[in-house]
Amino acid sequence: MNMLESAQAMIARAAKKLDWNEAKQQTFLEPQAVHDFMIEVGDLKLQAYRVQHSDARGPFKGGVRFHPHVDKNEVQALATLMSIKTAAVNIPMGGGKGGVAFDPREHNTETVEQIARAYVRVLKDNIGPDIDVPAPDVNTDAKVIDWMVDEYERLTGDRSKASFTGKSIAMGGSLGRAEATGRGGMIALREYLTSEGIEPRGLKVAVQGMGNVGFYFAKLAEQELGVTIVAVANSKKTFYNDQGLNFKKREFSRQLAEELTHDGAKTTDSDDILSWNADILVLAALEDVISPQNQASVKADVVLELANGPISDDALLELEKRNATVIPDVIANAGGVIVSYLEWEQNKLGKSWSEEKVNKKLDEILSNAMKIVHIRAEREGCTLKEAAFIVALERIG
Repeated sequence: MNMLESAQAMIARAAKKLDWNEAKQQTFLEPQAVHDFMIEVGDLKLQAYRVQHSDARGPFKGGVRFHPHVDKNEVQALATLMSIKTAAVNIPMGGGKGGVAFDPREHNTETVEQIARAYVRVLKDNIGPDIDVPAPDVNTDAKVIDWMVDEYERLTGDRSKASFTGKSIAMGGSLGRAEATGRGGMIALREYLTSEGIEPRGLKVAVQGMGNVGFYFAKLAEQELGVTIVAVANSKKTFYNDQGLNFKKREFSRQLAEELTHDGAKTTDSDDILSWNADILVLAALEDVISPQNQASVKADVVLELANGPISDDALLELEKRNATVIPDVIANAGGVIVSYLEWEQNKLGKSWSEEKVNKKLDEILSNAMKIVHIRAEREGCTLKEAAFIVALERIG
């Protein structure tokens, strides 16, 4: 079951709880617009997409990824999930997603810039501050978004900087954005533990993913919750220390693996992280990493979905049968889109807020979303993930 099928299966279950008929479900699943086009830069001809799923609650919102495996099904799945995510955390935006099928690491900076600008040229009439507000995603960053904003300004004359989010601070980006997704995961975990009356201090946590998201989750969870990060994994190895890896003292770096090894962390196979003997497993890497084939190896009682769609729907059902709790991605990893929304709001107002103010607003939005979903799950007698989808569909529908 791929990510699109998993998203649609969960939507179907939530829609049934809301007594949506088949026609209403199909109407929701169908994107409002699919832009399927080619970008030509020099000798390169690249497939590109922008799927605009729903703007029922505000402008389409979602990242643009540069990756050789980008395809229409993946982009549509992510656009659909973004509609659910923005509604689940109750921000006034919709859902979209985009991508270009190429590997930017195989090209020089000038070529990547040309591709980014070409993408905007094709879509200029279909995006903008009140229509569709793209952001960074896989293999895109503030530099890429700055090029896109500049191209959009050149083509349209818009100077608000609200056409894209995830920009550099100099180009109107928001303070607190780098840590936002990891911070949001920490807040979601905190609220779950509070609602269950579980003391976080001393809980053992294993984290799959050592990029920006996994790192800042680990650092903030140690600092603010008092958990112990006992294992982290990248695509090559799992690094572990039963006494803790001490993320509180660390700063984000691409040399994190070498730093952990230097500090005495032991190593084992990368995939071992999924079956780690920890209280909480955090999935902060890729989609579809927990499948029906490997779900039985998960030992953690709580799984935090910090990546998009890391657990297939059929695996989720098996985990639930074993009474494992899954804190759903559409809330747990919404910190990034919430701060993107706050960036957009600052741009629209012509203001720049302090990092403290941004973090406070993020905390308020996400903690409130978790409380509402927890209450709904108890009322419906369903899982947190199903409750999050029910709340989202209710708001959109």
